[in-house]
Amino acid sequence: MKDLSKVTFQVVRWLLLVLPVALMTGCLVALFLWLLDLATQTRKENLWIIAFLPFTGVFIYELYARYGKNAEGGNDLILDVIRKEEQGRIPLRMAPLALGTTIITHLFGGSAGREGTAIQMGGSIADFCARKFRFKPEDRRILLMAGIAAGFGAVFGTPVAGAVFALEVLAIGRIQYDALMPCMIASLVGDVVCASFPIHHPKFSITYTFGQAMQSGNFLSIDLPLLIKVFLAGACFGLVSRFFAALSHLIKQKSRQLIAKPWLIPVLGGSLVLVISYLLGTTDYLGLGVYASGADGVSILSAFSANGADPFSWFWKLLLTAITLGMGFKGGEVTPLFFIGATLGHTLATISGAPIDLLAGLGFIAVFAGATNTPLACTLMGVELFGAENVLFYAVACFTAYYLSGHRGIYVSQGLATPKFNSER
Repeated sequence: MKDLSKVTFQVVRWLLLVLPVALMTGCLVALFLWLLDLATQTRKENLWIIAFLPFTGVFIYELYARYGKNAEGGNDLILDVIRKEEQGRIPLRMAPLALGTTIITHLFGGSAGREGTAIQMGGSIADFCARKFRFKPEDRRILLMAGIAAGFGAVFGTPVAGAVFALEVLAIGRIQYDALMPCMIASLVGDVVCASFPIHHPKFSITYTFGQAMQSGNFLSIDLPLLIKVFLAGACFGLVSRFFAALSHLIKQKSRQLIAKPWLIPVLGGSLVLVISYLLGTTDYLGLGVYASGADGVSILSAFSANGADPFSWFWKLLLTAITLGMGFKGGEVTPLFFIGATLGHTLATISGAPIDLLAGLGFIAVFAGATNTPLACTLMGVELFGAENVLFYAVACFTAYYLSGHRGIYVSQGLATPKFNSER
């Protein structure tokens, strides 16, 4: 009875601590997604405004230079503060700055995502609450992780994956399981609150199922040739995620070394994005990329269907996203990673003869797994988004991509992580 009382006390305690953070984060994410849809629709209806992308980059630079202070650190600042516990502070201004500048990036055609903004809003709100109520360092750390979970779970509508992502992305040789319950509460509440608004997440489906072999109980009836194709595709997903992370870091580093005036970096970056899009003759690789810009356009959703992507669609999205985020614009990497993975999966399926929707779905989650070092969270995301029938394939693709993606992901602070073949991992 004493143990039961202790557990009940901990659940109630964390519910009371996490609830305000999750509620505020869920509401802000709902506002963010609504503004993001509005910005995307406005851009599509007034395509001429993308010509101003380089100039909006200067505006974003000036905002952060004048008012941002250390908020410029973004996701990496949050991860570093959590790891160092007592050191560092996440300014509350990070939330409105991230929200506003991400909307600007998407409105004028930058190739970026949305999870970074959601995580930064959740993290800055959590740190504000922790400081306001003078939390102990260990409680503050867990509350910050819960803020990440709330933002991630709300923005993608995947509460289980959001909770595990918050734990796994911070793992340095091991996962801190004592934060699992607060993260689960935060992610679930954030998702429920966001879903209570008229916000609709895109629906994805995989028609191919592994269900027959599992229902018969005969696991020897696995389609071995398909399993081998999934393994090889997972290796490709991991190598591409490694390439994306390396290219993003390289562009960010070299642009700061070679361009003397910082405000010129986003001008050049925005100009490159526009020139490349013009040469390609399409705007499909601008913005989120969830929905196509035209009837025959390439998008995440179209990649799940035959002829829904070009052989190098994944590369062009990868290049434009690396330029956009590496040269001063704001947003996240995850939705572009979904695009890269889904279109790469489409290409690999076309070459190998595997089911297109299956490999598109596997690429969707596996490139993300490799780029963020979160294979477990991405496997669970596959279950939440596509159903549990193909969970074996999700796991094979995500963990293969993880092992082949290198030690460093898209977040600079992940360079502090232990090597992937460490026995504790």
